[in-house]
Amino acid sequence: MNQRIKELVEKSYIYDKQNDSSFFNKEKFAKLIIRECMDIAHNVGNISEPDDWALDRCYEIEQKIQDRFGVK
Repeated sequence: MNQRIKELVEKSYIYDKQNDSSFFNKEKFAKLIIRECMDIAHNVGNISEPDDWALDRCYEIEQKIQDRFGVK
């Protein structure tokens, strides 16, 4: 498992004060993975050649990921 996934797994644990324990939140993990994918598309768009078509495609991919999974 790569380091970034390990970091996202760690961020997905939620502490339960009532039971003095923590649990892995699968929904939070999924949202973090989806946001990571959206960030990649957005960042590629920002560093791509000054080609409007390529830039538009990167942002379109980001938007499609967001729409598909309902994550902002």
